[in-house]
Amino acid sequence: MKKKTVEYGKYGYIFIAPFFLVFLIFQLYPLLYTFFLSFVEHKSVMAGDPKFVGFDNFLGVLREQDFLNGGYKWFNTIPLNTIKNTIIMWVLNFIPQILLALLLSAWFTDTVVKLKGQGAFKVMMFMPNIITASSIAILFYNLFGTSGPVTQMCLKLGIVSKNDFFLQNKYATMGLIAFMQFWMWYGNTMIVLIAGILGINPSLYEAAMVDGASGSQQFFKITLPLLKPILQFTLVTSAIGGLQMYDIPALFNVNNGIGQPGRASHTVTMMIKEVAFSQHPDYGKAAAISVVLFIVTLIISLLFFALTKDREPKQKHAVIR
Repeated sequence: MKKKTVEYGKYGYIFIAPFFLVFLIFQLYPLLYTFFLSFVEHKSVMAGDPKFVGFDNFLGVLREQDFLNGGYKWFNTIPLNTIKNTIIMWVLNFIPQILLALLLSAWFTDTVVKLKGQGAFKVMMFMPNIITASSIAILFYNLFGTSGPVTQMCLKLGIVSKNDFFLQNKYATMGLIAFMQFWMWYGNTMIVLIAGILGINPSLYEAAMVDGASGSQQFFKITLPLLKPILQFTLVTSAIGGLQMYDIPALFNVNNGIGQPGRASHTVTMMIKEVAFSQHPDYGKAAAISVVLFIVTLIISLLFFALTKDREPKQKHAVIR
């Protein structure tokens, strides 16, 4: 009599099925529906079936009517300016973030220095990432507001004038938002890079020290090249998260909500919310802005992949004489 065998492989599909079900319903379907909405006119839920308009929504994002000179102004629209604002604030926070995280991760993993109390330092540096964005935004808003203690102190010292407070200057406002993003996320980036460095074979550093390599030479010749996959992950995830920046800028503009002063702190996600959930919503245009943001994020991510991919050295062919 043939013994009955149990197929355990099918239980694996049962366990992974919930993930794919949630992914299909809450991620893939909304993504595909957003692409669909970007090609239709859909300004109200009660308006009936959406009307196909082709690339009109994208043209509305890329150009706007010039009432003074007639015709259209290209690539100088409010949606594109919000994308530019988002990229500027992301770059201002990410460059110092990755540099400081690299410095701290190299310091904490240095076998020569062997810093005491590393655990306490790591917890303190990671702590801002645990604090909610709303708390940080409200804290900085009250510190640097018109009647905030930092503003009043700078006013007495003559650093700022009565007509040019921090939140009335677009560069200061963008700088404060970038600093908040940097302060919140440099600890998280540091932990990721430390994990990457600890995964490098220690024998490589031991061989380098035997050969007389200095700490900086070990960092640039061993750590950075072998850390490329982790750096690639950090760059791409930071670009994806940074270009979707919403919570801190929105809460920092709690009184107006449109990125004052002069929309300088108006991010693209704030623009999408404004277009889609205002008194006169335009779901088609909001979807078109989302697709443009998706394309910009894709281009930046592919650029990072190209910059951090491993390149094989060109082989020199022997010349036969």
